[in-house]
Amino acid sequence: MKRNLHITILAFIISLLVSISIFSQDKRPDFIESREYPQWFSDAKLGIFIHYGLYSIPSWSGKEQYAEWFYKGLISGDTARIEFQKKIFGENFKYEDYKDIFKAELFNAQEWAQLFKKSGAKYILFTSKHHDGYCMWNSKYAKGWNSVETGPRIDFCQELTDAVRGEGMEMGLYYSLTEWTNPLYRWTVDTNLTIERYRKEHLIPQFKELVDRFKPSIIFSDGDWDHNHNDFSSDDLVGYYYKTVGKKAIVNNRWGKGFNHGYLTPEYSAGIIESGQPWSECRGIGRSFGLNRNEDLESYKSSDELIKHFVQLVAGGGGLTLNVGPSADGQIPLLQQERLLDLGAWLNINKEAIYGSQPYLKPYDEKESTATGFFDSIIDFNWVRNSPMKHVTEDNFKVKWEGEIVPKFSEKYTISCQADDYAIVYLNDKLIIDTRNKINSYDVTLKKGEKYSMIIDYVETDLEASISLNWQSKSQKKQPIKTNWETSYKWNTPYVCYTKNNNNLYAISFLIPKDNLILKLKTSPKQNMKITFLDSPQIEIPWQYKNGELLINTSTIHYSDVKSKSAYVFKLEGY
Repeated sequence: MKRNLHITILAFIISLLVSISIFSQDKRPDFIESREYPQWFSDAKLGIFIHYGLYSIPSWSGKEQYAEWFYKGLISGDTARIEFQKKIFGENFKYEDYKDIFKAELFNAQEWAQLFKKSGAKYILFTSKHHDGYCMWNSKYAKGWNSVETGPRIDFCQELTDAVRGEGMEMGLYYSLTEWTNPLYRWTVDTNLTIERYRKEHLIPQFKELVDRFKPSIIFSDGDWDHNHNDFSSDDLVGYYYKTVGKKAIVNNRWGKGFNHGYLTPEYSAGIIESGQPWSECRGIGRSFGLNRNEDLESYKSSDELIKHFVQLVAGGGGLTLNVGPSADGQIPLLQQERLLDLGAWLNINKEAIYGSQPYLKPYDEKESTATGFFDSIIDFNWVRNSPMKHVTEDNFKVKWEGEIVPKFSEKYTISCQADDYAIVYLNDKLIIDTRNKINSYDVTLKKGEKYSMIIDYVETDLEASISLNWQSKSQKKQPIKTNWETSYKWNTPYVCYTKNNNNLYAISFLIPKDNLILKLKTSPKQNMKITFLDSPQIEIPWQYKNGELLINTSTIHYSDVKSKSAYVFKLEGY
């Protein structure tokens, strides 16, 4: 009896200790629970991202791939990247050999900073270390694998930090938490190893070295998605950074699963609406962050597209971190420079509608757009995070395919569909597949030579976009269903965006109507409200309000009054 009592007491103590341990692990630091995000970041709206490193030497990948992931392609058997490196650099050339031919002979930090200033950017993010582990400063934790001891003999982080701050902008640093090349833990390779030694002997001391030396206003971490935030000691890292830099400091949200802190970073998307956290979409002008010489002109956003996209993001309550990918010699390609300067010219005229603005009750007024008359032979697409065709939005679009299939055999077929986000498939008007509900395949007996009608309704909401439709049978291997698919697209296009600033409403139109700009506003304005056109603010524009619509008489605007391109801002004072 006494022995059982001792066992019971011991079990209770162990249970209590475990409970206390679990509670202490779940308890997050005060900066996670209560720290306010600095207002300067939400007010900034525009930042410039720079992806520059050893991967800038090959500057090559598939058209829908990230060029800065070149090394990952080499170690994962990407034939195209492997063969490209052999062809250009030789049979025995290795990725680490790039450090010896990296010269950056045209790099000029001051010229970069001046360009970014002209773009209207308020902060800069530079890749201090990407996933290959190569450091762009003289890190003592990357001996022989940094830009000061090898190749260009330049401390890029230091030179750029000095130049950017000299131009009055905030300086931030991108830092990869993981590395593909570190012998203590090779990310995605050493999957059976613990990350503990890497964290203690490399990650923590190197991170502190970076913070102590440069004291960046932003740290954009990355490479976290395979781990929990505790694997990186992310609370300790971010806490050290906040303590060192102070209230101005801000981090993004990529610090491991469960971290739940930091500004949000949607990537190649239409942004976020109604977020409780600050956010900034990050994207390249093309479809890669690092320069990709395999891209064609269609991969790049035009200045018109870029300005309109930026306006939509700001109207949604966020901002844009727009990436440039310099070439190996350190020059920012002229096409990318042109895009930045065009954006800066627009901001110079319309800045009061952007910087420091807040979202209105609704981000924009939309109209439904359609595109028809297209045909596809098969349905097998991976758009990654891009639009399926020009003018269609990258997120929130629909595609419908209609066609007839004719089987070659009289037997049972399996029709299958994989889709991101989802697809619904009909055969002779019967619903057979609904990937939303994980119904991805359907078995059906078909007759040779008989025609069967099919309809596929595809929906994309955000991030990755792909769909494939296949069939197979006893006599036919799995393959895409080939026919003359009639294809149509549907999406919503904003035509007026809204922002609020200093008790004024700004209506940003993507067209200048010949007679009237019609705004759908529920609240009746004051009779003495003044409306001006920011391109020519001295001109007061007539208006009238009726049945929930504000009609702005744009016929009073002359061609000579218009200085902006792509988006035109009307200021409603006191609305």
